[in-house]
Amino acid sequence: MSVKSTTYTKSTAEPEPVKRRKNSFFHAARGDSKFKRLIIHLILIFYCLISIYPLMRIFSVSLRPGNRVLSTDLSIIPPDATFENYHKVIYDQGLLQWIWNSLAVTTTTAIIGLIIAATSAYAFSRFKFKGRSTLLVYLLTTQMIPTSMLMVPLYILAIKLGMIGTYRGLVIAYAVTSVPFSIWILKGYYDTIPMELEEAAIIDGASPLQAFWKIILPLSTPALAITFLFNFSQAWNEFLIARIILGSQESILTWPLGLNRLMGQYLVQWGQYNAAAIIVSIPVMILFLAMSKYMISGLTLGSVKG
Repeated sequence: MSVKSTTYTKSTAEPEPVKRRKNSFFHAARGDSKFKRLIIHLILIFYCLISIYPLMRIFSVSLRPGNRVLSTDLSIIPPDATFENYHKVIYDQGLLQWIWNSLAVTTTTAIIGLIIAATSAYAFSRFKFKGRSTLLVYLLTTQMIPTSMLMVPLYILAIKLGMIGTYRGLVIAYAVTSVPFSIWILKGYYDTIPMELEEAAIIDGASPLQAFWKIILPLSTPALAITFLFNFSQAWNEFLIARIILGSQESILTWPLGLNRLMGQYLVQWGQYNAAAIIVSIPVMILFLAMSKYMISGLTLGSVKG
């Protein structure tokens, strides 16, 4: 009688739970896998560090005493850190007054530019009139002209209107240069809003102006926020036009003109300059954080006509 021998071999296959966990890490039935999200987060962290490091160097220089500004020490917080530069630039140089002047000019510019752009873009989006396409192309081509080429015409106009050395001339100059692109931003967003909403409001008894005020503007809040930010940031950082219109009067300097006073012919006060750069960035950061929830929808929805 023959006896059958049975041999048992150890299975090399991975257990099913382990295999499922590994597959879920690299693959996902819906959305991105954990591995893909990990790589995306690592890349974003890397680029954030690259972006933040120059700002940290500016902060480091602002904390150094005057005799150690050009030190090659790479530490973010120097061993002899001091807020002396902040004290000097605020109390001795008048930085807060420069910031207040800039806030007054940029806020007024942003509001005026937003009002003009909102109504003009609505006209381009909803009404058909002769020369409409030509005017839109003309508005777009004005953005191709460098700011330096506008200095002489704006200066001549400011002289003839008696606005040299006044905030009125600066606000008008800023609004003129920012409105064309703002119109394009808002027109693209208005095109995504169905006209049936306005027609229904008019049938219910609303006037065209009431339909625009109560229907279109509330729906366009993201685009209006983006336009306001664009007008504000463009005026906030501008130097050339402010230099030719405001001149060098101490009481009306904006912060770009004020910081320019810290750069002498033979000496640059780098400690105070970097301290001022940190301070003037705070209002813009607060504004962007306050309107951050509108930024994504405002930048994307207006690009598709639906």
